[in-house]
Amino acid sequence: MGLFDKLFKGAKDKAIGLTKQVHEPKRYEVEREKAKSKSARDRLKIAKNPKTHLEILYYLAEDQDKSVRKAVASNPSTPIHVSEVLAQDDEVDVKIALIKRLTALLPDLSQDQYTHLYAFAAQALGILALDEVLKVRLALSSALKDELYAPPEVASQLARDLERQVSEPILKFCTAVSTETLVDILIQHPESWVVEAIASRQDIHMDVAGAVVETNQTKAGKILIENKTAKISDEDIDKILRQAPEKPEWHKPLALQTHLPARVMREIITFVDSSIQKLIFERTDMAKDMRNELMDTVSRRVNFLVDDKGNRITPEEKATSLQKRDALDDDSIRDALALREYDFVYHALSLKSDLPLNVVKKMIETQSPKASTAVVWKANLSMRTALEIQKTIAKIQPRELIYPKNGDEFPIADSDLKWQIDFFNE
Repeated sequence: MGLFDKLFKGAKDKAIGLTKQVHEPKRYEVEREKAKSKSARDRLKIAKNPKTHLEILYYLAEDQDKSVRKAVASNPSTPIHVSEVLAQDDEVDVKIALIKRLTALLPDLSQDQYTHLYAFAAQALGILALDEVLKVRLALSSALKDELYAPPEVASQLARDLERQVSEPILKFCTAVSTETLVDILIQHPESWVVEAIASRQDIHMDVAGAVVETNQTKAGKILIENKTAKISDEDIDKILRQAPEKPEWHKPLALQTHLPARVMREIITFVDSSIQKLIFERTDMAKDMRNELMDTVSRRVNFLVDDKGNRITPEEKATSLQKRDALDDDSIRDALALREYDFVYHALSLKSDLPLNVVKKMIETQSPKASTAVVWKANLSMRTALEIQKTIAKIQPRELIYPKNGDEFPIADSDLKWQIDFFNE
C-alpha cells in the first residue's frame, strides 16, 4: 500500500477519482475471499465498490466474468496502472467502459503532478487505437475528437485509420493532431474526403493550408477558401489564383473573402463572370478607390475586343490590327495578360515571332519555363513579359520561374533559346 499512498493523495485525487485509501485488514480479508468466490455476483459487487482495496481491483481486472471486468474498468478507484491489462481485454464492452473512464480523466491527468499516470492512460489508449474491432476505435474516436488533452500519438493513430468513420472526426475536430501529422497525411495523396476534412479544421496552420492547396482538389480548395480561420500564406494564395480560373466553384467564395489584399481582388475580377463581379461590387467593406479600380478593369476587359466603331472583333483581328499600327508591344500583351485575354496573347506572339499559332501554344502549354521564355525572345519582346507569361498562361511553379537578369535581360544564351525554337518548330 505504500506506493499507492504516495501516488494517490490529496484533495486532487478525489477530484479525478483516485481516492486515497486506508488499509483495513478485516475488510481486506473479506474482499479477498469474495474475489476468489465462485459466485460472479459476489465478485461483481466488490468490483463495483469504489471502497474496494486497490490490490483486489487489480486482481479482478483479469476475472473470468466479463461483467466483473467491465465493473473494474468503470470503477473510479481502479488504479490507472491496470488500464493496459483492460485495454487488451477480449470483450468490447470492457474496452468501451475503459475508454469512457480514461477520456474523462485526461484533463486532470495532464497536470504536471500526474504525468506518470497520464503516461499509463496514454499507453492504454494507444492500444485501443489499434484495436481490430471497429466499434472500439469508433468509441475512442468519438470520445477524443473534442478532447483538448488527447494524447498526440493516439490522435495521430486515429487520424490515419483507414475507416472513414474513425478518422474523419479526428481529422476535422481533434486539436491534438499535430501539424506535421496532417501535412504528412496530405502528402500521401489521400482520398478526397480526407483532404476535405482537414480543410475544414479550425485555425489551420499555414503549412497545412499549403498542403491542402498542393492536392489541387476542387471541393477541398473551396472548403479551405471558405474557412475563415485558415491561415493561408501569400505564396499559397498565388497558387489558388493560378488554379482558380479553371475552378468556377472557387469564384464565389473567393469574391466574398474580406481579408484578401487588393492585388488579389484585382486578379479575381479578371476571371469571374458578371454575376460574381456584381457580388464584389455590392460588398460594403470595399474602399471607394478600390471599387473604382475594379470597375475600370471590368470595363477594359469588356471593351478589349471591340473596335473603334463599337463592333465585336476576334482576338486574332485585334492582334492583327495592332500589328498593322505597330502597336503590338509589351504593354498591349501585358494588358491582355492582366485581363486574361489569353487567345489574344497567343495570336500576338505568333504574329510577332513568325511562328505558327499551334507551335506557340505548344511551347507555352508544355509548362517549360525555357520554352515559354524562348517564344517571347523570338517575338522580340522583353524578359519581363516572358516572366508574366510564365506565371499566368504557362502556370510555372514559383520555384521554377526564370527571372530577368540585370533588370530586363534574358538570362539564357541566345543559342539555347534558338535551340528551343528549332526543337518545337520541327
